[in-house]
Amino acid sequence: MFGQTNFLAEATARQIVQRAMGIISHSVNVMDSNGVIIASGNPSRLFQRHEGAVLALTENRVVEIDNVTAEHLKGVRPGINLPFSFRNQRVGVIGISGEPTEVRAYAELVKMAAELMVEQAALLDQNQWEKRYREELANQLLQPQANTASLEAMAAYLGLELQQPRIVWIVELQESQPQRLRELLTELETAQREALIAITGFDEMILLRPACMAQGAWSPKLERQQAQALQSRLKQRFRVRLIVGGFFAGEQGACRSNLTARATQALAQRLKLRHATLFYHDYPLPALLCDLGEDWRAQELGRPWQILGAQDEKGVLRATLRHYFSQNCDHTQTAAQLHIHVNTLRYRLQRIEAITGLKINQLTDSLRLYIGMLMHD
Repeated sequence: MFGQTNFLAEATARQIVQRAMGIISHSVNVMDSNGVIIASGNPSRLFQRHEGAVLALTENRVVEIDNVTAEHLKGVRPGINLPFSFRNQRVGVIGISGEPTEVRAYAELVKMAAELMVEQAALLDQNQWEKRYREELANQLLQPQANTASLEAMAAYLGLELQQPRIVWIVELQESQPQRLRELLTELETAQREALIAITGFDEMILLRPACMAQGAWSPKLERQQAQALQSRLKQRFRVRLIVGGFFAGEQGACRSNLTARATQALAQRLKLRHATLFYHDYPLPALLCDLGEDWRAQELGRPWQILGAQDEKGVLRATLRHYFSQNCDHTQTAAQLHIHVNTLRYRLQRIEAITGLKINQLTDSLRLYIGMLMHD
């Protein structure tokens, strides 16, 4: 064998033949590193061993063959054969059929074009592999028990710092079209070059972005600015929602960030939130509680609010509590917001106490009502 390699694929060889013959009026052959024709303007010659190519590879030189010489070589017609290389390896031979004096002028140009096409194919292949590794690295980082050796190997191959703190952004595409998801992925690969991207659904992907740090600590303000800037860029072409998880340091940081992003996503779906950008940082308690689902603890926490709801047909008392909690339990501000007298507010709070058996001015009782509101509102 003459420097066997996988750089010259048959598909690339066919492209070389097609492009070359689109320019010159002579048949072109491409032989692999064993001298076998793997692409040809004359399909009947495919997979034949070309002795002129073998000679060109063996002696690493241009081999010109006239009519007289062609009669003494197997699988050969008059023409010129040039070995070509990639990364200092001989990967094959370009053959141009015709009298050497006629085709000699094209030979070097066709060879140069072939080498450029092989290089382009190799770069595209490498790029595809890097994308696969980046996605696999993202998926591994999101797992609760990742293989450390595998992570380190992939990070080293990609030239990434495994210890860099990262935060999860979920990108929801509000258009269920596979083509749009591919377009969004292309856009994000350009706009978020430092992020690891994992496709997690037909209309969703995860960005594992380097966390926005300031003076050695995570900056929610900078993270928010980055998210809003991306949303502004994307909304020109796509309808998307961004959900930003929490920040956690350490080896399990990305996994925990993903859990908080998912909890925020579940909260948004349950409460039918329409925000274009959501931050776990804004909803830590309701997001965590929402994730309890139908657990018995969730049912117990929500029981006082449900008892209140059963006897509050018009929802006046529950609406009063919502405003009361939003105003940090301040009677004056709550009454002003509701446009009622403070005494009316006190009466409603007393009714709530009578129905639920809880004391509004006691922290533990007030907290149970607040949690029930967050879980069942």
